[in-house]
Amino acid sequence: MNTEQFIEALAAKGINLSPQQIEQYEKYYSILVEWNEKMNLTAITDKSEVYLKHFYDSISAAFYFDFNHPFHLCDVGAGAGFPSLPIKIAFPELRVTIVDSLNKRIGFLEHLSKELGLENIQLIHDRAETFGQKKEYRETFDVVTARAVARLSVLSELCLPLVKAGGTFVAMKGASAKEELDVGKKAIAILGGKLQHSYSFTLPEEESERNILIINKEKATPKKYPRKPGTPNKTPIE
Repeated sequence: MNTEQFIEALAAKGINLSPQQIEQYEKYYSILVEWNEKMNLTAITDKSEVYLKHFYDSISAAFYFDFNHPFHLCDVGAGAGFPSLPIKIAFPELRVTIVDSLNKRIGFLEHLSKELGLENIQLIHDRAETFGQKKEYRETFDVVTARAVARLSVLSELCLPLVKAGGTFVAMKGASAKEELDVGKKAIAILGGKLQHSYSFTLPEEESERNILIINKEKATPKKYPRKPGTPNKTPIE
């Protein structure tokens, strides 16, 4: 997917990019590739693949959920900024908090945000498990996103405690979403969530399956969740 195809594909979904936004994606790509030589941010460095598998794929959440509001969004385990920063470029009104366990990645994201001129970005070096127990962050976010971080039962324990009542957890999954959902329903319910919609589509060109799960936060998460670091992964709620 070249830059023109990217712009056209988003326009077809009602997301029209300004020249400034197009320039921000171009700069994002350049900085990503430059820093990737110093540290491992992504295995994908070909420009057309970055535009398809990172930028377009990240923004695909906006095809099924309306980000056209000044939401406070939290991205758990964003790595090189996906999905939150491509979404933030397309929807500049968003306030974005990124939590990531690797300080080096936070350093990259700080540099990137500054170079792209992104405002209302908060970058926090922490484990999702400890972050979700902090009073100043717990159940304060309108929207929480995560892309390819862990299977749904584990991911729900990391993300749902951060979503405020009435807010939304947007989980971006691959082809295993249906099986993960079957196993993860118990965790979602215990943590105060309820699946509202599950959307399935194929990524253009390579035709791989993608799933966007929209999970509403209906009630407060019990205080014991998230459990201490490593526990959700070792003994998931299933």
